[in-house]
Amino acid sequence: MKWNIRAALAAAFAVAMGAAAQAGPTLDQIRQRGQLVCGIHTGNAGMSLPDSRGVWQGLEVDMCRGLAVAIFNDINKIRFVPLTASTRFTALGSGEIDVLIRGSTQTMLRDTTLGLRHTVTYFYDGHGFMVRKSLNVQRVRDLGGATICLIQGTTNEQVTADYFRSVNVPFTPVVFERTDQAAAALQAGRCDAFGTDASQLAATRSTMQTPGDWVVLPERFSKEPYAAYIRRGDDEWFDLVRWYTYALIEAEELGVTAANAEEMRRTSTNASVRRLLGATPELGQSLKLDPAWAYNAIRAIGNYGELYERTMGERTPVGLPRAQNNLWTNGGLMYALPMR
Repeated sequence: MKWNIRAALAAAFAVAMGAAAQAGPTLDQIRQRGQLVCGIHTGNAGMSLPDSRGVWQGLEVDMCRGLAVAIFNDINKIRFVPLTASTRFTALGSGEIDVLIRGSTQTMLRDTTLGLRHTVTYFYDGHGFMVRKSLNVQRVRDLGGATICLIQGTTNEQVTADYFRSVNVPFTPVVFERTDQAAAALQAGRCDAFGTDASQLAATRSTMQTPGDWVVLPERFSKEPYAAYIRRGDDEWFDLVRWYTYALIEAEELGVTAANAEEMRRTSTNASVRRLLGATPELGQSLKLDPAWAYNAIRAIGNYGELYERTMGERTPVGLPRAQNNLWTNGGLMYALPMR
């Protein structure tokens, strides 16, 4: 008998939709609660920072909002929980939050020892150092004997110690719980330099009293790929968060924006566009979501490129070029797996 792949897929989708109530414990709890609870940074310009009205803004904040829209088609069904570096994983593991989207590097030990899983990279970063321009420091090795501000519970503590040990140069660490505390100490002269991820250095510089007085040194000393983290043991939730991130990247690849998504869903004959935007239902069905899950999210927050340029890009106070965070077709590392 000839195998009918369309019939097989249709049967699989029917089973998936019939099992919507068993979509995985995390998604079920979120639906019952009527709200997504998302862990974010306590304050990092471009990523997550409250504006003058107290409304959280930034790339990671909007990723949280878009995920809520994918689930509920309502951007307001979300609660933000600001977390420090030292409390973020405990909060996730204890169930205080559903997902952590807060500048958290994917590492082997985090993935294998904390009872957590990271999903897919949404931002590529690297460890660097910021100093006063007036010091005329040209390279990090010139910071021998310097006092360096660091954030507790981050990979940056270890990266800094490893580097100065490798070049046999002494330094004095001054450790803080929050980025704003380190920035204040740097501004006050308690530290000669601040060591953390380059995006956070650029964000910190943008909030200084005189940003032009500070320079981020060009050297990078680590790979810091950020991903959303979830608890282990819920594959369905892992799939949803993972493919939601890919959907934002895929939208940019396909030229789908917040402004044109409605028209493209209605008129496009491109099979990839039609699947992504829910004109055909299979992607949403496979995640136990409405077929328009990605369409709704893209209309609410835009594609990955729109999100980046609005929050972190060169026209913002943070002013970071796309670099590695550009699409693979433009020389970057952003690459969505096939959504079919």
